[in-house]
Parts: sequence; C-alpha cells; structure tokens
Amino acid sequence: MSDNIPDFVSDWINLAQARLGAKPVYCTDDFFAVCSRMLEPQAPVFIDGKFDDNGKWMDGWETRRRRNGGYDFAIVQLGLAGIIKGVDIDTTHFTGNYPPAASLDGCHSSGDPDDKTSWVTLIPSVGLNGDSHHYFEIDEDQSFTHVRLNIYPDGGVARLRIYGQVQCDWEAKDAKAVYDLAAVEHGGQAIAWNDAHFGSAANLLAPGRGENMGDGWETRRRREPGNDWCIIELGHAGIIEQVIVDTAHFKGNYPHRCSLQAALVEAGTTDSIITQSIFWPELLPPSKLEMDKIHEFAETISAIGPVSHVRLNLFPDGGVSRLRLMGKIA
Repeated sequence: MSDNIPDFVSDWINLAQARLGAKPVYCTDDFFAVCSRMLEPQAPVFIDGKFDDNGKWMDGWETRRRRNGGYDFAIVQLGLAGIIKGVDIDTTHFTGNYPPAASLDGCHSSGDPDDKTSWVTLIPSVGLNGDSHHYFEIDEDQSFTHVRLNIYPDGGVARLRIYGQVQCDWEAKDAKAVYDLAAVEHGGQAIAWNDAHFGSAANLLAPGRGENMGDGWETRRRREPGNDWCIIELGHAGIIEQVIVDTAHFKGNYPHRCSLQAALVEAGTTDSIITQSIFWPELLPPSKLEMDKIHEFAETISAIGPVSHVRLNLFPDGGVSRLRLMGKIA
C-alpha cells in the first residue's frame, strides 16, 4: 500500500471502465450501495445528509454487516481482456464501514465464471485502511477477463481500478479490413506527452465521441514558444489510410492546427522514442482545425509505409477529444 501514485496509473489504462464494457456479473450483497457504483469513472464523493431507503447513501459498493460468518465478494467482468499491471482499491469516504482486509483474484473466461472456474491470486489477503487509496503492482504475464474482489468480512469500497495492457487477438482478424489501429480496444495506448493539465491523453483513444470537454486530451495554455504533443503506440503496426481528429466540446480552446509524424519503431525505451519522434517523417502536414467538429483527412496523408507509433502535434496547444487512425495491419 502506498499514498504515492505509482507509475502504472498513468502508464496503463483502467480495464474496469464501464465505458469499455466493464460490469459486475455477481456480488454476494450490495444492500447499502450497488456494486456497479464501484466502477464509476469519476472520483467518489460524500454527500452529507443524503440517505436512501436502506440507510446512508455512499458512493461505492457497500454490503450489510455480516452476522453469519464468511465474507463478501464481487466478480467484475473487465471491459477488455488484458495483462494486469496494477490495482487501486480505493476506500475514499469509507471510515467506520470499510473492510479491514481484502484480496483479489483473476481469471480468463469466455463466459461468466462459475464453480468450475480456475482463479489466480493477484493480491493475497492484505490489510486496508479507511478513506485511502491502496495501490498494488501486479506481476502476472497472462491475460485476464474477470477479477474477483474479496472483502473480509464486509464493508464498503469506493472504487476499484484495474490498470493493464489490452490484449487484442490480431490473428483472428481480417488482414484486408480497415481498423482504427490506435483504438484502445485494439491495444493502442498513449505512451508519452508533454502536458495533460486538463485531460488525460488516454482519452484520445477511448470508444465513442467525448461526453464533455473533460473527456478528451487538453493541455494548459502555452505561454512559451513551441507546441504540445502526444505519442501513440498503435495496437498493431499498419499502413494508415485515414486520420480523424475530433474536437467535440472544445470551442474556445481547440488547437489552431495539428499535424502527425509517424515511424516504424523496432525497439527503444519511452525516453528514446520521445527523442526519435522529433525526426519522424510527416504523416499529416499541419492542418487547420475547427471547434467542436469531426475532421477527416485522407488525401493529404503521406505514403510513408507501415508505422507502429504516431506523434500528434498541436499548434500551439488546446484540446482534442478523439484521434482515429484508420488503416490496414502490416
């Protein structure tokens, strides 16, 4: 457990996001607070004086006081199968009603887990504190589709975050079809950026259009020369045929222009990739953007062959809701 935010929170995506399809498939009890609330994307809140028919309203999953022995647990289907890198068991605002201990298991299942499912222990039984984040780094190479959070013996958890690397079965896909090679569901991920003051770069690759201005990548107002940038690692190397830049909800703060550079990166650390990206060939020249609009680029894309990484440049700063990189796998 640590009060410091570990690197896996920013390095990997939360596989337990409801917008990716994550959902509880079973829980022993959620009398005081429904289990699905534990997967809400926003930070938990406490509303003084708010009660419902069963008692104090709490922003999370909360079971009743157990009087018959045993313990409570919840099984969550991850939005996307992936290798789990880290976990946050968050008991924010739960003080006299948090579980004293918890553990976490994982499995890979094509359907809902049952009594025959084989589970892998990801976090052995550990003590919890109230009103705290509990971060755990996970060292498992296999892919998981479900997790089981066990709380001993009962109580409330505000949020469960499962950070990991999406695993996409490219061998099962049509090699001639066009895919969004940067989409999170295809394993795309933002690996580096110079600033993300108002919105995470990972939002660029999320499914659907942005829900609001907070559901995008937005940098601070630039007060010095230069421009802002973000580097995307594609889920699979490919040849990009179309670029879609969506500035949904960004009106007084959209970038004036954007461009793309790209390359086929054989190897390297994140730091070395950042340095290399300065010299990558241009995939899309600086192109004018407009507020709250979907921009589609195809004819102006340069034929530079297969690429694995793309650098999105904003001139000079601002917010972009989504980036789609449509192409065929190489």
